[in-house]
Amino acid sequence: MEQFKKLGITGPMLRAIEDEHFEKPSEIQLKSVHLVLNGKDVIAKSATGSGKTLVFGAPIIHDCVKGKGIQALILTPTRELAEQVCRALRKFSKYKPLEIHAVYGGVAIDPQVHNLRKADVVVGTPGRLLDHLERRTIDLRKVKILVLDEADRMLDMGFIDDVEQILKHCPEKKQTMFFSATIPEDVSSLSHKFMHNPIKVSAESYVDPKKLKQAYFDIQENHKLSLLTHLLKKEHSRLIMVFCNTKNTTDFVASNLKAAGVNAQAIHGGFSQNRRSKTMHQFHSQKVTVLVCTDVAARGLDIKGITHVYNYDIPKESKQYIHRIGRTARAGKEGEAISLLSPKDYENFAIIQRDFSIDIEKRELPSFERVKVRRTDRFSGSGSGSGSRGGYGRSGGDRRPRPFKPGFGRHDGHRSHVRGRSGNPKSRFSGAKRSSGHKPWRK
Repeated sequence: MEQFKKLGITGPMLRAIEDEHFEKPSEIQLKSVHLVLNGKDVIAKSATGSGKTLVFGAPIIHDCVKGKGIQALILTPTRELAEQVCRALRKFSKYKPLEIHAVYGGVAIDPQVHNLRKADVVVGTPGRLLDHLERRTIDLRKVKILVLDEADRMLDMGFIDDVEQILKHCPEKKQTMFFSATIPEDVSSLSHKFMHNPIKVSAESYVDPKKLKQAYFDIQENHKLSLLTHLLKKEHSRLIMVFCNTKNTTDFVASNLKAAGVNAQAIHGGFSQNRRSKTMHQFHSQKVTVLVCTDVAARGLDIKGITHVYNYDIPKESKQYIHRIGRTARAGKEGEAISLLSPKDYENFAIIQRDFSIDIEKRELPSFERVKVRRTDRFSGSGSGSGSRGGYGRSGGDRRPRPFKPGFGRHDGHRSHVRGRSGNPKSRFSGAKRSSGHKPWRK
């Protein structure tokens, strides 16, 4: 506890931290807590799970007084993150009780209206907060601490106008904190408008690169599900996340994994809040061990004990790949990030390799049984699956997929290639000239 004391944390919050058995401050806490307790505006670059909730929780618990109106507002991009932050702040305020409430869409608004009348601290998503502002059921005139959590993701999701509208309803004189895994131009622009001489701090990735193994399999699209089922069934890991790019693919993969006997559950933004909350509770308690999800549903969630991350689809943005694999190999634990590449993924994968110096090992395909695919009207045409004929048979050993071919890059005249590191395939297109008519690169 001495290290937390040295940061300036005292009294009720220090007791709460002791109850949580925190051993020592994280890097972002060491760099930021003393600044925010002194009232400074801060832009903190830190990953999910790095301990940032304690950073902005420190001034909130210290400065807010029960019964004086809404004095702190935390904006989050997703419902799950709003609930997670809310739970953490309630733990930190254990010995200084405050009315801390979450507001987000997908649930009834009337109970939120009731809670807002007595709230001291509000954690919410931009859309629902704007609803309350339009209904005049929330009063932000007494806000003295404002936090944007996962700021980059919030702006990626198109919330920048909503966020600006909400910030304009808050007093000009307040302490503002932005927490973001990356600091894109939109975040910087927002800081110039609404922050006063912000101090920038940065913490290294919470992921230990020495503990993280990265690999990919090169496989035909209609064999992906069979390979994934094979890999998951032979794994005896505690918790696994499988990422897909769309809601339809997420539903399709989860449904077929369950039919094949894998303890999997889907989560994405198309589900009701009650269903999403129930799924997350099952995953945290390990009643469900495989979570099939989209980036939006999983963003910002701090889930401990993830041993494997699978990319069923390769994300379109390279930074999303980094966010995904950052779910495992945390706090000194080992982890694996495995990607399933089919021809449609080559371009995205080439961009990821170009943008980040990532060491990814190519693995030979094992022999695996074809699984029988369950198709419903909802899943048909999703473009995902394994064995569209729905039969059983041997695959992998006797049917070799085409060798890896890197993508052709973005259609803006910039050539993309894959670095040849640690067995990674090198581009066959290096040194190629661009042909007319935006055709693919040729030798």
